Amino acid sequence: MSPNALPGNSAGLGLRRALLGSLQTADAGAFDFLECAPDNWIGVGGRYGEALQDLSSRYPLVCHGLSLSVGGVEPFDETYLLKLRRFLEQHRVPVFSEHLSYCADDGQLYDLMPIPFTEEAVRHVAARIRHVQDRLGRRIAVENVSYYAAPFQAMPEIDFINAVLVEADCDLLLDVNNIIVNSINHRYDPIDFLHRLPGKRISYIHIAGHYDEADDLKIDTHGAPVKVEVWSLLSEAYRVHGVHPTLLERDFNFPAFEELIAEVGQIRGHQASHEINPVRHASA
Repeated sequence: MSPNALPGNSAGLGLRRALLGSLQTADAGAFDFLECAPDNWIGVGGRYGEALQDLSSRYPLVCHGLSLSVGGVEPFDETYLLKLRRFLEQHRVPVFSEHLSYCADDGQLYDLMPIPFTEEAVRHVAARIRHVQDRLGRRIAVENVSYYAAPFQAMPEIDFINAVLVEADCDLLLDVNNIIVNSINHRYDPIDFLHRLPGKRISYIHIAGHYDEADDLKIDTHGAPVKVEVWSLLSEAYRVHGVHPTLLERDFNFPAFEELIAEVGQIRGHQASHEINPVRHASA
């Protein structure tokens, strides 16, 4: 397989340090690709760096950034962007994504903050995404994020996301769990939201577990098994937009590794029940 390709019917796991041993010794075919946050790995050496190099030599590695703050106002760290580009090239990364949010204001906020849904914000965020794409020499994908406060909404969330994708000419990392979480917390129809997304821009998909704080309040935790309603919406995403590479996110409260692999198997089961897309190539 080309290092610049992910088959549509591939299923992946997050590369977390707590899982390194299990990932390295996993049976062949247990998962198809891995995802890491480059912010946590750039410049890392020693046994962790060796483990990363080993895994990226055996599996496709996609990268999901945490700290670019594409919705923020602080200038980008150009040195970091250069290091990021080198990291992506070194590990032959087919897809790099970031969150459609901001996380810095004169320093890191250590959280993903919501962007006001306005025309001005569309232009601002899109310009920053184009800047990142220019510096990295590739298209990137942005993820629809979960949010709990809505600072200002001159347009619906779905219209804001679609406008950013068009204005920036970038791709979408579709997080199915975030649609479920936001649809409950902000009272909208998840099926309608999903159908209105541009399927041709989807680079890959995230699924994860969430916490039921109350019937009308869900918290995106990545610390629990994927819930039935998320699996159902994933299947609908495949039906409407075609089968895409899909990653199981689990960040803490790890179960036995076999349980994670079983959830990867569930992804494959849903993928197998729908028509498979052709191999997807990364945009450079």
